[in-house]
Amino acid sequence: MVNSLASAESNRIIAAIDMGTNSFHMVVARIDPKLPAFTIIAREKDTVRLGDCEAKTGRLKSEVMERAIATLRRFLDIAKTFNAEQIIAVATSAVREAPNGRDFLKQVAEELDLNVSLISGQEEARRIYLGVLSGMEFNNQSQVIIDIGGGSTELILGDSSEPRCLTSTKIGAVRLTGQFVKTDPITREEFAYLQAYIRISLERPIDELRSHFNAGEPLRLIGTAGTIETLAAINAREKFGTVPSPLAGYQLSLKDLRDLVNRFRKLSYSERLAIPGMSDKRAEIILAGALILQEAMTLLGIESLTVCDRSLREGVIVDWMLAHGLIENRLRYQGSIRQRSILHMANKYQVNLEQSERTAAFALNFFDQTQGILHNWGTEERELLWAAAILHNCGLYVSHSAHHKHSYYLIRNGELLGYTETEIEVIANLARYHRKNPPKKKHENFIVLPKTYRELVSKLHPFLRLAVALDRRQIGAIYDFKCQHRPEVREFHLRLQPLNPEDDCALELWSLDYKKPCFEYEYNLKLVATLEPTLIPV
Repeated sequence: MVNSLASAESNRIIAAIDMGTNSFHMVVARIDPKLPAFTIIAREKDTVRLGDCEAKTGRLKSEVMERAIATLRRFLDIAKTFNAEQIIAVATSAVREAPNGRDFLKQVAEELDLNVSLISGQEEARRIYLGVLSGMEFNNQSQVIIDIGGGSTELILGDSSEPRCLTSTKIGAVRLTGQFVKTDPITREEFAYLQAYIRISLERPIDELRSHFNAGEPLRLIGTAGTIETLAAINAREKFGTVPSPLAGYQLSLKDLRDLVNRFRKLSYSERLAIPGMSDKRAEIILAGALILQEAMTLLGIESLTVCDRSLREGVIVDWMLAHGLIENRLRYQGSIRQRSILHMANKYQVNLEQSERTAAFALNFFDQTQGILHNWGTEERELLWAAAILHNCGLYVSHSAHHKHSYYLIRNGELLGYTETEIEVIANLARYHRKNPPKKKHENFIVLPKTYRELVSKLHPFLRLAVALDRRQIGAIYDFKCQHRPEVREFHLRLQPLNPEDDCALELWSLDYKKPCFEYEYNLKLVATLEPTLIPV
């Protein structure tokens, strides 16, 4: 993690790439850590149509993947011209759902040396919220945010401090056009079916949002992403003869939106394309996108929408700033989202938090005392180890038998906020290997990880095993320990200090002996544990 004081000496350049279902976007941002704030210095977009999958299998098409890699290569070249110190890329619904989505990301990593983070629908919604919050003043008023993408629609309820509700629904402009629009212009029957399908799909997330509304509070609707920006631009041009620049802050009424939908449904593709401001790719999918917005506004009972030009990609920048300690004021609450999400899951699955926190403290003690000696990982990896330690026993909620495997499943499918899919996979794997067999290449959960993350799991899971052993009776029998690396004899000594000088800690010593083979194998060291007297501070 970057120290905020050290990083404040100069501006920093970061690029963020959003690999969406319809379009790929990149923003290059100059971050001023002194404010802290960021300025967008470059924007790039390409309509890749990653969501144009094989009809029967749902797999990403080879020609589409080639187009995507060509776009990413161009983005990387542009980012380098701005001397971007880091390029953060995220993939969303199209890659999440495709059977070969992870294979595609591996291909990207191999060909472009770009590690893409696959994020869940809820995590996508959280970062959209961060992006909008960075670009608009909420004035402590509750906001509903809608982001209509190619494959999904995110609906978010939040205010100046936190998102109160995050939802992601599998309806998007590209997805619905491909599934339901087969005629040109669309027939009355197809339109009615499409409208009914959208309304049914939106009822659950909007009901969920409504359950978080406070009685009598005024709500503002904020819209982001390409479909909404296009609708607003067309409306502005036709009403006022010009499109505001920037478009942020423009208001689109539900009445005007209904007029646009009624027009679009009667027009063919070529006639929609002739509308000023309409691109060829947008003309194909604009009806489905506009209908999603119309039905959402109708169900919410909100008559007007305000456009925001910041969304997921800007949210990726904000999230990076939060993770690197560069934001300490208005968005400070968001900085603890990872910890709060982990503790929420621990509470949900009735984890013995006192015991888990002792295990986490021991695991981090191992990490800290061996940093620069046995490994060179930093704060981000340390946080993943902490999360795994807190949740390692959550599988007991399902069953004691094979509970380490249940822990993996619960963590993997828990949609932890603040983490990428790969980071969640790492946490789940670390928890999975706190007992029983070590990681093996035949384990599917392990082999799906990129190589660098497999190494991380292999090297860090022994720390968690030893930490669990040190609290074998779950009574805090071991107060502290000191590590001593003796490379000349290939030994690693643990000097244990018991809480009670009269306690021989026989069960903890036995458990260490039982669990140490993984540590000895990974680090090629013999582990020697001894019990020493200690003076406990009063």
